[in-house]
Amino acid sequence: MDFITPNEAVLKAKQYPKNTITAGRRHTALLKSDGTVTAVGDNKYGQCDVSGWRNIVAVAAGNVHMAKNTGNAHTIGLKSDGTVTAVGWNKHNQCDVNDWRDIVAVAAGWCRTIGLKSDGTVVAAGRNNEGECNVSGWHDIVAVAAGDWHTIGLKSDGTVTAAGNNRYRQCDVNGWGDIVAVAAGYLHTALLQSDGSVAAAGWNKHNQCDLSGWRGIVAIAAGSSHTIGLKSDGTVAAAGWNEYGQCNVSDWRDIVAIAAGCAHTVGLKADGTVVAVGDNEYGQCDVSAWRGIRLPGK
Repeated sequence: MDFITPNEAVLKAKQYPKNTITAGRRHTALLKSDGTVTAVGDNKYGQCDVSGWRNIVAVAAGNVHMAKNTGNAHTIGLKSDGTVTAVGWNKHNQCDVNDWRDIVAVAAGWCRTIGLKSDGTVVAAGRNNEGECNVSGWHDIVAVAAGDWHTIGLKSDGTVTAAGNNRYRQCDVNGWGDIVAVAAGYLHTALLQSDGSVAAAGWNKHNQCDLSGWRGIVAIAAGSSHTIGLKSDGTVAAAGWNEYGQCNVSDWRDIVAIAAGCAHTVGLKADGTVVAVGDNEYGQCDVSAWRGIRLPGK
């Protein structure tokens, strides 16, 4: 089978990458080939009530650090007409996105939603206590990522901008260049460089930022305290917190897309099936029976 090279990933990034699989704290959502969405896991706030969605082209799930003793979460769907739909916990108005237009990519963090517009500007809804929604001045953005308290934007020139909490220097990304993809966890940020290597900043208690040895990476994902990298040969690398086995991905093969929840990891295979490891208390890893999940770029 064919896999993209790191240089080809540059072009992919500039085409507004659209996630077909996404993982929240306790749930997983996947986009099917027919534009519908399926979800499993905790549904306390209706975050899995996506069965009526149609014409979806990308999905995103709000995450939250495991230490927070709450199941709040929300799920975002980007429609083919550039509008956005949302379900789930809405205490901070993070699901009030129905009036958004011309959106080409979405990201969901804790208590907020980020939308990338076709003109390269960014909109945000939800909690802004740390300034994580202060993105109205951003421009020339081609990809966005949302952590718990910080937001990352990838610019068209390969540089990166950030907003929000910077206690652990997770927003110290302004000096980096040649970046083609971004990911944000609880308190850390991972950046994929055009040569297939990965850089990181922020909290590193669980070694989730120890990525300097990674090579041949074409996609990245960040969980609460772990980082996942998809290699060009379809295998997967992982670093960080592994209490629930969320980093046990060394035997995965033929993977074409990845997602990281708080303490679980999801992989989409080239045949449209799905694998998952990690915390499964709410059935968020019960994905082995799923078929026909949309492949990236399709």
